[in-house]
Amino acid sequence: MLTIQDLDYRIAARQLFTGASAQIASGWKVGLVGRNGTGKSTLLRLIREVAAHPGEHDAIRLAPQTTLGWVAQEIAPGEDTLLSVVLKADEERSRLMQLAESSVDAGKIAEAHARLVDIDAWSGEARASAVLAGLGFTREDLDRPTREFSGGWRMRAALAGVLFAQPDLLLLDEPTNYLDLEGAAWLEAYLRSYPNTVILVSHDRDLLNRCVTHTLALEHEKLTLSPGGYDAWLKLRAERLAVLQAQKAKQDAERDHLQAFVDRFRYKESKARQAQSRLKRLQKMQDVSVPLSERALPLNFPTGEERLAPPMLLLEDAVLGYGDTARVLGAVNLRIDPDDRIAIVGTNGQGKTTLVKSIAGRLSLMAGHRRIPKAIRIGYFSQDQMDELVPRDSVLDHIRRALPAGTGMAHQRSVAAELGYSHEKIDTAVEDLSGGERVRLLLGLMALEKPHILVLDEPTSHLDIDSREALIHALNAFGGAVLLITHDVFLAEATVDELWLVKDGRLATYEGDLEDYRRLVLQADRQVQAPSGSKPEADLRAGGDRAERRRRASEARRAAAPLKRAAQEAERRLDAATRKIHAIDQALSQPGLGSEDIQALMKQRAAEDAAVATAETQWLEASEAYEAATSGPT
Repeated sequence: MLTIQDLDYRIAARQLFTGASAQIASGWKVGLVGRNGTGKSTLLRLIREVAAHPGEHDAIRLAPQTTLGWVAQEIAPGEDTLLSVVLKADEERSRLMQLAESSVDAGKIAEAHARLVDIDAWSGEARASAVLAGLGFTREDLDRPTREFSGGWRMRAALAGVLFAQPDLLLLDEPTNYLDLEGAAWLEAYLRSYPNTVILVSHDRDLLNRCVTHTLALEHEKLTLSPGGYDAWLKLRAERLAVLQAQKAKQDAERDHLQAFVDRFRYKESKARQAQSRLKRLQKMQDVSVPLSERALPLNFPTGEERLAPPMLLLEDAVLGYGDTARVLGAVNLRIDPDDRIAIVGTNGQGKTTLVKSIAGRLSLMAGHRRIPKAIRIGYFSQDQMDELVPRDSVLDHIRRALPAGTGMAHQRSVAAELGYSHEKIDTAVEDLSGGERVRLLLGLMALEKPHILVLDEPTSHLDIDSREALIHALNAFGGAVLLITHDVFLAEATVDELWLVKDGRLATYEGDLEDYRRLVLQADRQVQAPSGSKPEADLRAGGDRAERRRRASEARRAAAPLKRAAQEAERRLDAATRKIHAIDQALSQPGLGSEDIQALMKQRAAEDAAVATAETQWLEASEAYEAATSGPT
């Protein structure tokens, strides 16, 4: 199907591929993985160029007559209905349908009808409707003109067209970036049953584990193909790295041994010949190269130092919406406590973003009450990143505004560096940053606020897998409440323990876990067909037992919250006492101290030593008690 052989490619002075090779067979579902900026999208572009102009790149070859499909851009707004636009995406079907209707040649008409039967053309409307429904469109949407849809929905329609056409080789570059959790779940099931070859670029770890047969990794300018999903590749890479490290250690030991012999005997006449032989062996040795691990910069969300008593936020009989008439949600009653970890689910258009904007104070209530302490700080991440940023202002401008007035330039630049921005990037306007760079800036600005509640609306778009893992660690270490909207199931499962469902103008607790919800979406909410040859999803498992376990776990966390606060308070005292000891030691090192000064400082140091010991003991006891209270049977 696709052969890549010794591909060398650079953009300007940057080398992306050096002798990269891989071979992909027909029917494989391949996950293309690698850090942001390594060249994944460039590789897809090169494949498209070869399909359009065979021979464009000698190192890339496609099987003859291979049809290629990808989402180039959103569907242009116009008067054509959504369904008709998707049907036209299958160019062969459209051409044959037109030929069968307009030709006067009976032979050509017969050939056209025979081919239309072969490609199952007569079920086209039903199949296109099923794809559109799976991606979140309603039956009423099918007859609406495309001009009535936003850019994001027209991008979904473009994806629907490509999926409906079922090309021999389907190239997908981060398709879930403009899908909700429900659309991502449907797409995953669809791709598993897709009858042809797929190359999928995604940073959604769950998607890569569930629906690919092979993983194509782009690292260090090379391509490595291995069977299985992302986790299988991680395991294989770790094993390969361990082998390389062992080989490297063995070679280094041999090299040291040979060099020691040469150094000792090269000038001794009786041993010179042997020394020369070992020197030649040293020169001929091929270095075992152990690739350096590339990891994302860690993320950190310091919690506000003020300890706020629960509840931290209440909405009472709230009506949420826009203006005076555009009501979205009604009768909303909710409470957020310091230890809450909540994911908000529901199909697009039901009001998830409206809910979190209202919670974060970005949107006024149409009716009801929003009650919060005066001291509370809420960190809000908008799915439309530019809502929270000033397009033409630089990274440094945003950091300067987030820091206390009078903060020096050196400290501002230091903070920018800690957020991962180079000297060249800090003066760049945010509208010129990549999506991933803007996400990191928003998360960094939130961290500077030291919030008590984090409200995150699709934070993982444009983040690679390593950065998503860094976000998971940061959220789990965060001491406040978290509200999360995400299509990344792996992120949600790793960070939340409660689900809220937004549906039909109401907000309710969902008694089940994300796996239950995925199955509900695929069965109840979107009764659509996958490609021919697919199997129906298994029956929805009862979520009662899981819900009960989750409820008990949540109650245990709440009950243990005082222990967690005690551990955090002890840790703060420990840090403070350690800093004081360091300052005392510096003072003791100063010349010219009198005996009385030394005695006073030593007395202070003894007191701080005792404070360290006490705080350390209290921290250890509270931490162990908290872990015991929250990690028992659930």
